[in-house]
Amino acid sequence: MFIKELELTNFRNYEKLHLTFDEAVNVIIGENAQGKTNLLEAIYLLAFTKSHRTANDRELIKWEEDFAKIRAVLHKKNQNVPLELIFHKNGKKAKLNHIEQKKLSEFIGALNVVMFAPEDLSLVKGAPQIRRRFIDMELGQIEPLYLFHLSEYQKIVKQRNTYLKQLQKERNPDTTLLDILTEQLIGHASVILQRRFNFLKKLRKWAVPIHNKISRQLEELSISYVPTIEVLEEAAEETIIKTFRERFEQIKENEIERGTTLIGPHRDDLQFFINGKDVKQYGSQGQQRTTTLSLKLAEIDLIYEQIGEYPILLLDDVLSELDDFRQSHLLSAIQGKVQTFVTTTSVDGIDHETLKRATMYNVVSGTVNRMTN
Repeated sequence: MFIKELELTNFRNYEKLHLTFDEAVNVIIGENAQGKTNLLEAIYLLAFTKSHRTANDRELIKWEEDFAKIRAVLHKKNQNVPLELIFHKNGKKAKLNHIEQKKLSEFIGALNVVMFAPEDLSLVKGAPQIRRRFIDMELGQIEPLYLFHLSEYQKIVKQRNTYLKQLQKERNPDTTLLDILTEQLIGHASVILQRRFNFLKKLRKWAVPIHNKISRQLEELSISYVPTIEVLEEAAEETIIKTFRERFEQIKENEIERGTTLIGPHRDDLQFFINGKDVKQYGSQGQQRTTTLSLKLAEIDLIYEQIGEYPILLLDDVLSELDDFRQSHLLSAIQGKVQTFVTTTSVDGIDHETLKRATMYNVVSGTVNRMTN
């Protein structure tokens, strides 16, 4: 798949913009705060309907305007697919093939994207929620039903936490409603856990050999999912449900005392090991970066395996964060197979065939011009 054209109206610092793109590599050059990342953010939004930079959609609307619109023509499975997202101050709506989608979850998955930005380098060493978000965003692209279970699960966790705080104040609490919410929570939690286990198996299949290659066969990567309940990755759904029930019963008093849900997918984590050592604790910065790069490249192949087409790769100011060897490996891996958007302040010092053949754009204060080679 590839984006043929992109049109922005009142989006961030763009009042009106219309661009056509190359099927291969598109390099967007400009100084900081000129609008480079805004272009990648627009594409990311068309994939997920959410920004990777802000939780507040109002920030996407140009100052003193009432709405923002992102429109694109996606070429997928030998046909053109129009996509459109409109943001108003009180909500957003999505159109696929000119038809408004009743639920945003029905829009997600039309466009598949892998984003690699400097903040992703904290995937290994950062907080657990960064790794959970990594799983949720990628899994949600290839399994829209996963997003439904995740959304319902998050709603019930919120309700359950509110109710647990109420029970904290009661001398002899009636836990009937708590038991109902727990049972509802377990139904979604077991599906989420099983889907994450399956996703991880697929991710390992691609990430492990990629990491081995980047490390010149010196390192063996392994990835573990760390759930809050004792359950094997191969466990059947019935076993996961039973384990959740038993564990929730054991910690019921503790949860009431603390006023929060103590176990479940919202507290799970991923662990990465190189040659048996925890990368987060003992890995060098280079090893942490190689691990992240391996995961991002693995996502590309994993999505291709699932849907039969390569996703679009967004590289936001990340080349300058990688040394020459990792830069070269990344650019060689994408050459000729993935439509890629690269933002950078300069291509000086990056000597690679992929960039020599790329289409270049220059961004200055929300104005984008195609450069001639």
